[in-house]
Amino acid sequence: MNLSIIDWLIVACLFGGIAAVALLTRPFSRSVSDFLAGNRCAGRYLLTLSEGMAAMGLVGTIANFEKFYKAGFAASWWGLMMAPIALILALAGWVRYRFRETRAMTMAQFFEMRYSRRFRVFAGIVAWVSGVLNFGIFPGVVARFIVYFCGFPNELHVWGLTVPTIAPVMAVMLGVTLWLILSGGMVTVMIADFLQAQFINIVFLVLAFAMFAKFSWPQIAGTLSDSAPGHSLLNPFDQGAIADFDMWFFFIFAFKLIYNCLGWQGLQGYNCAAKSPHESRMAGILAEWRGGVSYLMVSLIPICVYVFLHNASFSAEAQVVHQALAGISDKQIQNQVTVPLSLVQILPVGVVGLLCAAMLAGSIGNDTTYLHAWGSIFIQDVILPIRGRHFSPEQHLRLLRFSIAGVAVFSFFFSLFFPMRDYIYMYQLITGAIYLGGSGAAIIGGLYWKRGTVAGAWGALITGASISVCGAVMRTVWPAVPKLAALSPNFPLNGAWMALVASLSAIAVYVTLSLLTCREDFNMEQLLHRGEYALPGEHQKAPHPHRWKWLGISPEFTRGDLCIYFAKIAWTGFWFTSFVIGTVVALVWGIPTEMWAKWWHFTVILGVVVGIITIVWFLWGGMRDLSSLLSTLRTAKRDPNDDGTVTHAGDLPVGQSAAPK
Repeated sequence: MNLSIIDWLIVACLFGGIAAVALLTRPFSRSVSDFLAGNRCAGRYLLTLSEGMAAMGLVGTIANFEKFYKAGFAASWWGLMMAPIALILALAGWVRYRFRETRAMTMAQFFEMRYSRRFRVFAGIVAWVSGVLNFGIFPGVVARFIVYFCGFPNELHVWGLTVPTIAPVMAVMLGVTLWLILSGGMVTVMIADFLQAQFINIVFLVLAFAMFAKFSWPQIAGTLSDSAPGHSLLNPFDQGAIADFDMWFFFIFAFKLIYNCLGWQGLQGYNCAAKSPHESRMAGILAEWRGGVSYLMVSLIPICVYVFLHNASFSAEAQVVHQALAGISDKQIQNQVTVPLSLVQILPVGVVGLLCAAMLAGSIGNDTTYLHAWGSIFIQDVILPIRGRHFSPEQHLRLLRFSIAGVAVFSFFFSLFFPMRDYIYMYQLITGAIYLGGSGAAIIGGLYWKRGTVAGAWGALITGASISVCGAVMRTVWPAVPKLAALSPNFPLNGAWMALVASLSAIAVYVTLSLLTCREDFNMEQLLHRGEYALPGEHQKAPHPHRWKWLGISPEFTRGDLCIYFAKIAWTGFWFTSFVIGTVVALVWGIPTEMWAKWWHFTVILGVVVGIITIVWFLWGGMRDLSSLLSTLRTAKRDPNDDGTVTHAGDLPVGQSAAPK
């Protein structure tokens, strides 16, 4: 065992806290709307922290560990070019604001409102298949981390049978996750994610100080400087030999920020949980600071592990890790467990327990959101529109719970038997692209282009899914075909490039078919509840109008919102200006490795300082939002028809069935 009694007590406290949240929040979830969207009562701080927690998770953290262990600090440089894109999207409320205006609970419900019921069902099936396959590896990756981090044996012998240890570990983790979701749906998930996010941020700060106590900056910079030409871990302009996480990887992600905004339905509960469209926009603006500490640590931790395994000063301690890795034959499992195995040797007692608890909290936060999403989508966007009328609230909630449990069972067996042959990021990209490749065109076109048509949406989604599936098949069979393998050992396009090809093809098909089939402009005012279709309370105007409309500032902005808004612009402007100047200087004159080392040292110190400030700031704002959420849920009047059903002529109200013929 790698954990001491103190470490195990810390982990036990985490599970005790989760149990308390499940029990205390259950009475607040009383309707389908509560279970699916928290009754649309979430404030900006609660929303941004919870959503960030759900988006990160242990699997995402391990994927980042893989990326930064291979590419070092230099991988962060190309991420800076996305700063103005993320800024513009957040300030404009790109997709997020308009989607919240529709009041749809899932993206496929919006597809029925904008296109047709049949397209909703088709999109729901594609999203569900893509999401379930994408999530299918999560329990296995998490369980494998726990097994290696805690020092459990790889196999257990029970009643004469040999059982892989990840099986009972997956069962326990999925059981805890299911109990949390089924207790109160999105209400419980959102509150648990918020509290766990704060806990993880605090733990990550503790880890930062622990890492600096173990490794001096000269040790870190010196070790990273010794990398071979083309594999620099400090200089982003000397990474030509790092094929998967190079500059183009981040260019593709920059495109995906725009094209797939709100596209991934693993977070669908948060997409519609904001108390107003403006709160949804502000949550997106605040996200810049939300992830600062987390992103700093998911880059710093694997880099310190690299130093631990490659610096002669730590060779004696690192020998234990090298021997353990040598005993693992599967290359991808080696990649996934390198950082966890090393951290056990690096961190002191107590901090090991904190890290284990934080990683488990991240796993639970991510898995609750994803299980909730994929289980809900199957009912909301496949079963419900096929039925064509409301279920009773009791029937609806029962089906949602059964569906969520079904996804958990599938993911257990999928993780147990599916062999990972690629980096986690690449697997996520290619399975996610089955839906994301075409859905981006249908979402953006449906929200912003009145001439987008049903034919265009069908064509885009079919095109994106088809290309993505073909890419997945080619990556699997290519090495097994001698003639293809002779041309290249692997399929020439990785998951990122296949996702880009699928997306661009879907856009072309959507625009072409829409122009060919559009006979009448769509009524966007009705879809977005504007003008004569406006709903009371959806848009609350501030007492003082603002003159900066050209910056995207609407009358809904308060003075406090303006401060956050301009701070966001200044912060992003600093990083992007640094990126532009650094890139020009590096390309024209070149920047020595020593200067890159100083730059990364500065970013780490700044990240820690800003992290301390934001933890206090977001804790205060989040607790205020949490109090408001619970107060609203205590007294809110529930609408039984607010269950995701799109009403058409002839549809029946809740509880009524069609008369027998």
